[in-house]
Amino acid sequence: MGRFTLPRDLYYGKDALENLKNLDGKKAIVVTGGSSMRRGGFLAKVEEYLKEAGMEVKIFEGVEPDPSVETVMKGAEEMRGFEPDVIVAIGGGSPIDAAKAMWAFYEYPDTTFEDLCIPFNFPKLRQKAIFVAIPSTSGTATEVTAFSVITDYAKGVKYPLADFEITPDVAIVDPALVATLPEKQVAYTGMDALTHAIEAYVSTLNSPFTDPLAIKAIEMVFDYLPQSYAGDMDAREQMHYAQCLAGQAFSNALLGIVHSMAHKTGAAFSTGHIPHGCANAIYLPYVIKYNAHEPEAMRRYADIARRIGLGGTSEKAQVNALIAKIDEFNVKLNIPKTLKDFGIKEDEFKEKVAKIAELAVGDACTGSNPREITPEQMEKLFVCTYYGTEVDF
Repeated sequence: MGRFTLPRDLYYGKDALENLKNLDGKKAIVVTGGSSMRRGGFLAKVEEYLKEAGMEVKIFEGVEPDPSVETVMKGAEEMRGFEPDVIVAIGGGSPIDAAKAMWAFYEYPDTTFEDLCIPFNFPKLRQKAIFVAIPSTSGTATEVTAFSVITDYAKGVKYPLADFEITPDVAIVDPALVATLPEKQVAYTGMDALTHAIEAYVSTLNSPFTDPLAIKAIEMVFDYLPQSYAGDMDAREQMHYAQCLAGQAFSNALLGIVHSMAHKTGAAFSTGHIPHGCANAIYLPYVIKYNAHEPEAMRRYADIARRIGLGGTSEKAQVNALIAKIDEFNVKLNIPKTLKDFGIKEDEFKEKVAKIAELAVGDACTGSNPREITPEQMEKLFVCTYYGTEVDF
């Protein structure tokens, strides 16, 4: 038996933010990141609209990129003191992800982080508050998903939390929020969206409900990401919708080992953080090559290639054309081809790769990958992504 879950309401387009005026509630807490939403005037608008709806408003600022367990606990404590009945998260994936986890600890102060790390083990939410998500990047789609990624910096591990309870009640997808996105962020988040859609399409949990969303998102990313990267505002609006469609697909079909690899390497190396979308973009071509040894996965990758107009007389040729197209996009978007090109030190990589591979195989996203993988195979795959060598196993 399958399940398909999306937000109750999704508002999109110009001035979609104004729909905050129509929310019911007495108190709203707004969770956000650094200062970009304040600088852009969006935080002030959110506060104004919520006050128009008759709510008392509290702002929780300063959620860092790749939010920490500590930030989540601090936010939950603020919520317990303020007692909101509406939680509004605005910004990139980080503040929205953090707010989802805060929500659980607000409603259930005695739960533990370890409990929430078990997939689909959240307690029943909405006992105290509803959740509204407003994305300011075009990639994570956390505004429509059942997922949150929280980082334990002490352990150097990213934990993907998964439960339909944390699918937001309301998503507001307003293109004004992505108009000033930096070029690099457009590239990384755009490739994150493409990875979401491709992994959802080939996932073992794909369905007739997720396939149309995934395919449409893939078509839109290939159509609009280069122009969005170049600063075209119409293309940027379409990318904002494409990433949302991809999110609806992967929230229900789940993902694969591109994400397993990205989750376990993001905070693993001393040379600095690998941005999530950048990691996905690096790993995606290698993973397609690995997964395509599985006949059903090859068929589905070939289907993607045909849908975006790529040629080839055989499924294998079509899959190779898809890989070449993704490589071409990475070049256009100034994304490195290998972990070595990214700047990861060789000796540190060699020292850590076996453990990282083991952790990646154990990641929540590995279970729905279309081809099984052992820790030894995962280590070999990581080695390919470090040196740019051929995936022939």
